[in-house]
Amino acid sequence: MRLRACIAILLFISGCAATEPITREPAARGRRSANLQRAAALPWRDDGRCVVREASEPWPVLVERCYPALDHDRVEVHDTTGRCTVASADAATLGLGVCVLAAPEIAVGAVIVLGVVVVAVAIKEEFDAYELRHLYPEEAGASRGTKVAPREAVAKRKPELEPEPAGKNWKPPVPPVPVDRTRRASCEPVPVPHAGEDDAHNECADKFPPNRYPGNDVLVNGKRFDALQVGVRVLWEIKTYQFDTYSDYLRERVVEQQVEEFQEDRNLAEACGYRFVVGVSSAAHKEALLRLDSSLQIVVTGCKR
Repeated sequence: MRLRACIAILLFISGCAATEPITREPAARGRRSANLQRAAALPWRDDGRCVVREASEPWPVLVERCYPALDHDRVEVHDTTGRCTVASADAATLGLGVCVLAAPEIAVGAVIVLGVVVVAVAIKEEFDAYELRHLYPEEAGASRGTKVAPREAVAKRKPELEPEPAGKNWKPPVPPVPVDRTRRASCEPVPVPHAGEDDAHNECADKFPPNRYPGNDVLVNGKRFDALQVGVRVLWEIKTYQFDTYSDYLRERVVEQQVEEFQEDRNLAEACGYRFVVGVSSAAHKEALLRLDSSLQIVVTGCKR
């Protein structure tokens, strides 16, 4: 009989105190945050540096690139569904471990981690910094349909017993904050700083459509879009992945996830009277997306990382 301390620590679970699965995080805080949380449940031999570097990529791409940095002596991977056993030759080339870990949902018993996992230093530092930079209460509230107020308003709210002297404590106006799911409130475009730190991606989002609010994403209907096109009611999502360099297996996984994401984004945009357009860097990426959903409007930007 072998005794093992703390087995069955599954991916996509941030801790025993979590109230919601990690897989719901992208709707509120974006792919980078979700990937950091997923990776935090695994042991890394490089202190998580590869994960931090690749966190903006789709999860299957991160897994393929960072799999060698995983502490394989502490991780057992089991193909409990048989999906990877019968997968394509590309999946076999990548290895069973990569195939199982790259799945958007991990079946019970598929991944077992031996011992207690301490969050890798680089992941912990990056996630803490990301939270401080990008935690917008107005965005979180809008995405859940609840009413919220800016932090400054909550911290400084006080009864006004008498008028303040003109000019005292004057502050520049701020854009309106979406407070619920009504068209009047949440459909107003609100510029917020770009969530990601990918300079090439942000430059493409600013210049290609071009963006009405350079340097900013735009919050509409509880969703961050990469750009609102100048002069028209068109919201953009920009992808600058090196799609042409991916294996066939990774292309399939990435495109499946993206089509579902784009369909949701389009519904949110159209509910507020906007058109929705996706910008990708290559014709191959465009063709792969259209094969799954020909109704998507996709433009090849040519932007590079």
